[in-house]
Amino acid sequence: MANLSTSRKLGIAARIAGQQVKRTRTYGAVLNGARTTFRHFAGIMSQLWLEVTGFVFLAFAVVGLIQGSKEYAAYHAGRATSSRVAAAVGFTLMFAWFGVSSFVKSRRRK
Repeated sequence: MANLSTSRKLGIAARIAGQQVKRTRTYGAVLNGARTTFRHFAGIMSQLWLEVTGFVFLAFAVVGLIQGSKEYAAYHAGRATSSRVAAAVGFTLMFAWFGVSSFVKSRRRK
C-alpha cells in the first residue's frame, strides 16, 4: 500500500467521499427535487408538443377546406372529377380529426 500513486489515493478518497455524500439527507432532497423538476418540465413539453401539432394539423385542415371548396366549384363547372373533391374532403376531415384529437389529449394531460 505504500507504493500507491498520489492520483490513485485521491481517487480512493473521492470515491469514499462520494459514498458518504450519497448517504446524506441533503443529497436525497436535491436528487428528489431534480427528479420532480424534470418530470414537471417533461409534462409541460409534452403538452406543448400536443398543442403545436394540433395547431399544425388544424392549419392543414383549413388549407384542405379552401382547396376542397375550389375543387367543388371546378366540379360544378365540369373541370374536375368527383374523386378530386372526395380526396380534398377526406384530407380535410382526416387532418381536422388529428388536430382536434391532439388538443383533446393535451387537455386530458392537465
